[in-house]
Amino acid sequence: MVDLTRRGFLRDTGLAAAVAAGASLLGACDSSRSATRTPSSGSPSASGTSPSAPVTTSSAASSAAPSTPAAFAQGFWWGAATSAYQIEGGWRDDGKGPSVWDTFAHEPGKIVDGSTGDVAADHYHRYASDVALMASLGIRSYRFSISWPRILPSGTGTVNHKGIDFYKKLLDELHKHDIRPVPTLWHWDTPQTLQDQGGWENRDTAKHFADYATVVAQELGDGIPMWLTLNEPKTVVQVGYLYGSHAPGKRDPHAAYAAMHHLLLAHGLATQALKSARPSAKVGPVFNLAPIYPADASSSGAVAAARLRDGYENRLYLDPVLKGSYPADVVDDLAKHSIELPIHDGDLKNMHVGADVLGVNYYSPTVVGDGGVDVRKYPTTQATWEQVYAPGIYDLLTRLKKDYGDVTISIMENGAPSTIQPDASGQIADTDRIDYVRDHLVQLHRAISDGVTIEGYHVWSLMDNFEWAEGYTQRWGITYVDFDSQARTPKQSAHWYSGVISSNTVT
Repeated sequence: MVDLTRRGFLRDTGLAAAVAAGASLLGACDSSRSATRTPSSGSPSASGTSPSAPVTTSSAASSAAPSTPAAFAQGFWWGAATSAYQIEGGWRDDGKGPSVWDTFAHEPGKIVDGSTGDVAADHYHRYASDVALMASLGIRSYRFSISWPRILPSGTGTVNHKGIDFYKKLLDELHKHDIRPVPTLWHWDTPQTLQDQGGWENRDTAKHFADYATVVAQELGDGIPMWLTLNEPKTVVQVGYLYGSHAPGKRDPHAAYAAMHHLLLAHGLATQALKSARPSAKVGPVFNLAPIYPADASSSGAVAAARLRDGYENRLYLDPVLKGSYPADVVDDLAKHSIELPIHDGDLKNMHVGADVLGVNYYSPTVVGDGGVDVRKYPTTQATWEQVYAPGIYDLLTRLKKDYGDVTISIMENGAPSTIQPDASGQIADTDRIDYVRDHLVQLHRAISDGVTIEGYHVWSLMDNFEWAEGYTQRWGITYVDFDSQARTPKQSAHWYSGVISSNTVT
């Protein structure tokens, strides 16, 4: 079985070839590339300027580690991240409605180990002790997600106040321990009722999302300094709508990019709704981004393929929000395959809301050869799509500043799975995770030193959880969860990270 988790879909075949292949791509069990749809090259929504070039080579100093400890500025937000479906459980408790993931995970054969998120890490019932755990580690910022169907069981209509009460109690615990709450409104768990009405293919879902944003902002009060709208829309487009290995399990390029457009529209409308309800709050999206390198920088074919891939992986999501247009090269490429976005008048204006903070999830670079074929150049983790190349985060962040200006960035996810199990004494010596996080923090510090504005870092994840299509076969947490007893045990990485936080320094 292909390793297709939420963070890495496009890892095996060329993008342009995948768009052309259409149905044959979507039926191939060893393929992991995407198709996209956008307006024709003559559309006024396409950018008229030449697209920014992707990162094509890492800088000469990219691999160099500092000779002295890397000290971060006072006030840097050290955090951890989770998502509702992956940890909460309580899938039918207190009036919660079903989400697309409740439906998808219960379909036979969809999850590697046949598991579901029905209970997951039982955070719904253990939130107070989980917050106390965070406090014991010194975590200062908690990025979590709010379950849309827990608030609005049908996606619209009557508010479920028991769902609101859960998040109020969570916020109370976070405030009690002086931990900054950073809620994400959507981390993939779209209400099933809305999916039955077309989901993100249906333009109305974007409007419903903005209404949901208003409800949550009004109900949860003004004690939330930062709101995140969407988490990784690209992953849902690629893995949920093209390959079908994630909810909602579709294999339809046209549906995929109708969904993409409506997701970005939803971000813009929700940003406006949040700003109206809570004018002082910061608002932004969370995009999973990657530096794109040609396998051979002397090959014009590889360089051109890397440039186009950068359009699909990065600029297709960044440009509408930060520049108000779709990238022209991607528009032209998709037009060749009769793929067109369902743009209405005013959509790009509504998307072009900027970002008080740009949430960046970084895990791995992408290396592209001639014809768009992916190359595995660097070592991989248990998640075989994840190539380990820490300088990639430096190249990505400095490129964002170069192409999009001095936008404030916060790393909302970064981490790796580890197969290390508890030893005879119950300790988990996940030194591989420590190496991964340390090396990325060194490069993050280097980007800050070179002028990139980065306000915080959130390790993925606070605890082991339901890893989407991989079920419980991968452990990404700095805290070990025994899913039978629900006991939590901080791993060696948690203690190491606690030391980083207390010293504000990475050695």
